Amino acid sequence: MTDFPPIRRIVTGHDADGRSIITEAGPLPTVVEIAAIPGTVFHEVWSTTETPAPVDNGPDPTIGPLVLPPPPGGTRIRFVDIPPDTEDFLKTGAQRMGEAFEQIGDKAASTVKADSPHPLMHRTESIDYGIVIEGEMTLMVDDGEALLKPGSVVIQRGTNHAWANRSGKMCRMLFILVSGTYEAGLAAQLTEH
Repeated sequence: MTDFPPIRRIVTGHDADGRSIITEAGPLPTVVEIAAIPGTVFHEVWSTTETPAPVDNGPDPTIGPLVLPPPPGGTRIRFVDIPPDTEDFLKTGAQRMGEAFEQIGDKAASTVKADSPHPLMHRTESIDYGIVIEGEMTLMVDDGEALLKPGSVVIQRGTNHAWANRSGKMCRMLFILVSGTYEAGLAAQLTEH
């Protein structure tokens, strides 16, 4: 895995009298390395299934298989540890992306083509906040890129993109995903590409 510290999650709730309590404090129950992209680790923190979100003492929503996008009408928060790109991955990674996106529950998210700028090109119908916690990352889109350092925040608005780690070191990012719906005109344009 990585040299980054484990994520510690504290979950609150209410007792039978409505008083606030800590219901859990400890490691995340769902931490998964993506088999097709060794070194890439998803740390599932929490998710909600609707907005407004029910405020209750319900079960842990992170137990179960990985799913890349947030639930329709919901949210998802996770950390992702991303290894440096290797020459082999850049040459052969596109062939493994179906497998990688299938493991994270959204095979259709992969948009990689022969002329894609990076083998991890993908898109989800969501607004995603991506925050670099440690390391460096390059955000790649169809026409452009941006270097991200600790404290950089990306507002990803359902665009085709990839995360390229050219730093030679691991990077940890925090992602908060919010379910979205493409505006009708944009949705029509996206189906043409």
